[in-house]
Amino acid sequence: MVAIVLAHSPLTGPEAWGRLPDALRTAGATVVVLDTNDRTPPYAASYVADAARQISAAEPVGPVVLVGHSGAGYLLPQIGTTQRAARRGVAGYVFLDAGVPHARGATRLGLLRSEDTDFANELEALLDGGGVFPSWTDDDLVELVPDDEVRRALVGSLRPRGRDFFVEPLPCPPDWPDAPCGLIQLSTAYEAPARVARSRGWTVVHAPAGQKGGHFAACADPAGVATILLELIGRL
Repeated sequence: MVAIVLAHSPLTGPEAWGRLPDALRTAGATVVVLDTNDRTPPYAASYVADAARQISAAEPVGPVVLVGHSGAGYLLPQIGTTQRAARRGVAGYVFLDAGVPHARGATRLGLLRSEDTDFANELEALLDGGGVFPSWTDDDLVELVPDDEVRRALVGSLRPRGRDFFVEPLPCPPDWPDAPCGLIQLSTAYEAPARVARSRGWTVVHAPAGQKGGHFAACADPAGVATILLELIGRL
């Protein structure tokens, strides 16, 4: 049996998973929920090292499936490398409405530009002016995440970042991917990563019509996302 490792976006805490971990465990899955500390540079290296320590501390039996949400997708190859170094197998990589790494490596801003040029330009202007992202409020997310408790936890977990975070290089191991990959598209914002995934021959799954929560579907419909995720893992 594989263990599912949930890697949250560096822009949020693990609260972005909502009650998804509980839904997966109810379905019989073994789940490791990361809560990384990457508040100071080098951000990516800190995230990956912390992830490796937490996976080792959890002592999962058998191989792991690494699941990344949003910006955590860019870091999954490096986390996978740490698992191989620890002689732990990686059974697959799942990008849950997440960015897809480039084999040659890039910066977060560069990867975002390849996905959505207009958004990347707006973000760059914000960052160049000394701003940070994200700056979502409770009101911004109320339609996506109606549950007050879950939404407030999500908003409270936000980790706004400045320019140095978004222009940090993100190296990608030259031998990646070393295991099957799949992508679950929950929102229209991740249409470009889904196209890249299809071009690489990965399994791509779209959220069913009427899926609640969009990018934060794990918070709005944990049981539904658990079903989609487990079905995709079964296909890898």
